[in-house]
Amino acid sequence: MRAKSIKGNPMHKKITRRAFCSILLALPFPARAQQPTKTPRLGFLSASSLSAVSARIEAFRQGLRELGYIEGKNIVIEWRSAEGQADRGPSLAAELVRLKVDIIVTAGGPANRAAKEATATIPIVMTNEFDPVGSGLVASLARPGGNITGLSTLAPEISGKRLEILKEVVPKLSRVAVFGASTYPGFAQVLAETELAAAALKVKLQYQDILERKDIEAAFRAATKGHVNAVLMLASTALIDYRTQIAELAIKNRLPASYLTAEFVDDGGLMSYGVSANDLFRRAATYVDKILKGRTPADLPVEQPMKFEFIINLKAAKQIGLTVPPNVLVRADRVIR
Repeated sequence: MRAKSIKGNPMHKKITRRAFCSILLALPFPARAQQPTKTPRLGFLSASSLSAVSARIEAFRQGLRELGYIEGKNIVIEWRSAEGQADRGPSLAAELVRLKVDIIVTAGGPANRAAKEATATIPIVMTNEFDPVGSGLVASLARPGGNITGLSTLAPEISGKRLEILKEVVPKLSRVAVFGASTYPGFAQVLAETELAAAALKVKLQYQDILERKDIEAAFRAATKGHVNAVLMLASTALIDYRTQIAELAIKNRLPASYLTAEFVDDGGLMSYGVSANDLFRRAATYVDKILKGRTPADLPVEQPMKFEFIINLKAAKQIGLTVPPNVLVRADRVIR
């Protein structure tokens, strides 16, 4: 009798549906609602000390923030630095591989090569590399083909431009000391471009190889002994780590010096013209974002420089008794007074 009463009730279906829905809503679904989300882990590898490239690192962090990644909240970064000792790079790269990071971000030069030797599977994002194809890091700029992509500083014409500006600042320029490291990737190509520009400007070059800190003072002694009128700095990991010492020695020897990156000028150097390193590091964050969202380095084209900057330090100019021509000063992106 009871069973028949229930079956014959027209509200039977409605009641049971409501009851069923209530039961569903009340049930916990841990596998669905509490699914743990993996926090991406990056490895950052630099041949220079992290303090030496602090502005670049902040630009990288800013790029990540613009894309919604906040270090310590939804992304983890393992920071590793060889502190200017290139031979430490391989072991640090191997350490990042053992940590099973999702991506390795490299700060250029030796760090790029160390990461490449350490892994052929973990994606690598270069923040700057002079000649990725010539260095054997990628198959081509358009289609890297392996586990490496990122940004290139390939702009050989900069060397000639820097020498031209130096000639404008020092009209009687006839002899220039060129400081660089013969072991730096792309060195031969940059030096060749510099020599072409020097020949056109009728300027003689005196090259000084700087591989370690102890070579810096010897290079300046040779420069003054050779009666040079100015110094032109080429890219070198050793140079950026000791930029304050270099800037001070240039002032002490009353030598106008042109540097490749802004850090030298911010720390007392006379002037710099070159690719904006901060812009490259900021843009590197876009590669990290794309890879974390499923893209592969092999299919992400290597991008070339988009932003160049010219910076002048009038304090340094005053210290060596140099007057920067107004037509040069007006072209500067930033002037330190």
